[in-house]
Amino acid sequence: MWLALLAAMLCASAALAQTPDAGDLPPELKQALPAGQLIGQGRLTVWGFQVYDARLWAPAGFERSRHASQPLALELAYLRDFKAADIASRSLHEMRRGAAFSDSQAARWTAQMLRVIPDVKKGDRILGLHRPGVGAAFWVNGQASGEIRDAEFARLFFGIWLSPQSSEPQLREALLAGAGG
Repeated sequence: MWLALLAAMLCASAALAQTPDAGDLPPELKQALPAGQLIGQGRLTVWGFQVYDARLWAPAGFERSRHASQPLALELAYLRDFKAADIASRSLHEMRRGAAFSDSQAARWTAQMLRVIPDVKKGDRILGLHRPGVGAAFWVNGQASGEIRDAEFARLFFGIWLSPQSSEPQLREALLAGAGG
């Protein structure tokens, strides 16, 4: 019995050694946000269902009150499957908490999100980079998937998680845990 327990412990410690450190900058950010550091992280759970783990990356000096005007990256590691259309629809719903926008703008943004965000499966990772004044770039499982060159879209999209109007204030606080003012 002790031999089996020791073998299980050795296998578990080997698996942990192969897992990247939660604070390691994702490879796609080494060029796009080289000074990025982990600001905060949390898990979105809705009605008891685990949806995704989120991590916020930004350069030193990142300020929560100025999130919309600073470079940052938000990484979502999905814990369940979702259709791209559902992600886009929910994103627009949440973006409307930050500002009103027209139906035609919503249609353009939906088309753009569907171009850069695919259906996701459990284990998939989407990373979005906020480029203030320019828009947002996206990576799916470490591969560039495209950009949405619209500063207003980017401000509202990242505001889903970071603005005071977020529908998930506990996740917002976890993501901004290491941010200043």
